[in-house]
Parts: sequence; structure tokens; C-alpha cells
Amino acid sequence: MNAPLRTPLKFDVQGLVQAVGLNNTNDSFKPVLTPLQWELLGSYMQPFALMQGQRLIEQNALDRTLYLIESGSLSVHYEDSKGRVRLAIVGAGSAVGEGAFFTRQPRSATVQAASNSKIWCMTPIRFTELSNRHPAVALEMALALGSLVSRRLLNKPKRTAVT
Repeated sequence: MNAPLRTPLKFDVQGLVQAVGLNNTNDSFKPVLTPLQWELLGSYMQPFALMQGQRLIEQNALDRTLYLIESGSLSVHYEDSKGRVRLAIVGAGSAVGEGAFFTRQPRSATVQAASNSKIWCMTPIRFTELSNRHPAVALEMALALGSLVSRRLLNKPKRTAVT
């Protein structure tokens, strides 16, 4: 999953904060967190880079990791016996993997990098730790993700992009 890019990348949660702040689309992840809470949240996530074309999520996988996009874009597509259908392009300041994160069901689609991307991941174990130690931050994150899922479900083209 992790592959080095040609130039070394620096990761700082402030890049993610900026991406979230700049995303004013209907597909934005918008938790209401203080700068200190963002730093705290960043300490529970793992940043990494994806190269264009690299797969992040495999359809039908049982993994429940949640991914927040700092930069770049991800292509969400469904694969059936007749081929591949693009469902959505998800950009910086949004998230993927929220469907399986909440439902504990297999992944509903494949997600791969449409361009070189910086990603932050949150595993269920780390979210549980966050919930136990900092419940207000975990609750705000869950509410922001729930809002994102709800908006995607209301948008017919993006409805099936809940991964």
C-alpha cells in the first residue's frame, strides 16, 4: 500500500486541516475541532503517500480502516463481471472507507489513487483508543463522518461511493 514518491513528502496534520478547511463541496469532511484537538487527532492517525494508480481499498475486503485525504484525488469504482464502473472522484478534505468503518461489512467498492496523494488513516483500534481517552474528539469525528455519509446517500451519483 505505501510506496515512496520521487520526492520526499513531509507530513504535518496542518496540511490535513488546511485541506478540510478549503473543501467547501458537498463531499467535505467537516469536524469542528480546535487546533489542539486536530493535533491530538493527528497523533492517532498514520500518514502515508499513494502514487497514481495505486490501490487503497479492495472491493469485498474486510478491512475497516478509515482514510482522510490531505491532497490528491481518489477514484472509487465498482467491479462486476462486465467490468469496472467509476462511481466517484473523492478529493482533498474528504474521506473514504467510512462505510465499512461504521458497518463492519465488506468494502463495497475499490478505491485507487487518481493522482499522487497524501492520506491519513485511522484504524478501528486507534479510534477505540481515541474514544476512551478523548471522547469529545472521537464523537466530533464520528458526527462529521456521519454527516458525510448522509450527504453522500442523498446524492444519487455518490450514494454507491460509500465504501
